[in-house]
Amino acid sequence: MRSNAAAARLARLVTRLLPAFAAMSLAACVETAVVGGTAAVGGASALQDRGVKGAANDFAIRTQINDLWLKDRFGQAFMRDLNLQVQEGRVLVSGEVATADMRADAIQLAWKANGVREVLNEVEVGNTGGLRTYWTDSKIVRELEARMLLEREVSSLNYSVEAYNGTVFLLGVAQDQTELNRVLQLARNIGGVKKVVNHVLLRDDPRRFRAAPG
Repeated sequence: MRSNAAAARLARLVTRLLPAFAAMSLAACVETAVVGGTAAVGGASALQDRGVKGAANDFAIRTQINDLWLKDRFGQAFMRDLNLQVQEGRVLVSGEVATADMRADAIQLAWKANGVREVLNEVEVGNTGGLRTYWTDSKIVRELEARMLLEREVSSLNYSVEAYNGTVFLLGVAQDQTELNRVLQLARNIGGVKKVVNHVLLRDDPRRFRAAPG
């Protein structure tokens, strides 16, 4: 049982760090483009509504929050038990922690990162996670991302997907309500999904252009 719990913690930590490693490559591409004076930048981020600059800004926010969490008294639990999504300065924190104080710390620290325009708190207090839940959630995320990618009418690059204990969390930008409805339908039709929490904004939503608090 202890080995299973340790495996779950390690797997969740690896998953938490993988987006940061991927974004490091993006940051390098951005730097190269700036130094070279090139206006056209390749890569998937250039196809997103937020663009390369927006993706780089979100990477910086993610990095700051991870650093703040790691330095906190509950840092190990945050990195193990919380999911972090960042899109256009909007931060979605989900997962589960043992106490209300831990939840409050995680959200307050997220607000401290430069460039954060909104923090969406979907953190629960309890202890229902575990190895079986983790692998089920990972399977849900992989399957939804694959289905979105195959949908010709869905701009999958504009969406961020996480899952915890069978609940799917969506963040990002939808081209229109029709596209968003399709994504929600895809998520709800995946085995093991208990609930879908939608924090996706439509492309013309004014909240996308709201400045970060001073």
